[in-house]
Amino acid sequence: MKNDDLTDFERGLLESIGQMKRGEFAEVHTPESITARLARPVASVQKSTKRPTTLRLDEAALARWRASGKGWQTRAAELLAKHAP
Repeated sequence: MKNDDLTDFERGLLESIGQMKRGEFAEVHTPESITARLARPVASVQKSTKRPTTLRLDEAALARWRASGKGWQTRAAELLAKHAP
């Protein structure tokens, strides 16, 4: 079997065997270490739910928001919420 015919799993397995033979031991995952890892808090938990909607803006306004960079949707939503009636 050629190396090109191997799946990612098989390639990873062969690499792990090679590391073991060379004495390069990878981290051993025990049931305890897996449980401890799963018990860690998730880094980004969204506190509020957001709903998709359609909002019609003129092209110039939309272009200015987009030009303001990454996160423009969040900034626009915050501004709308601040000035909501």
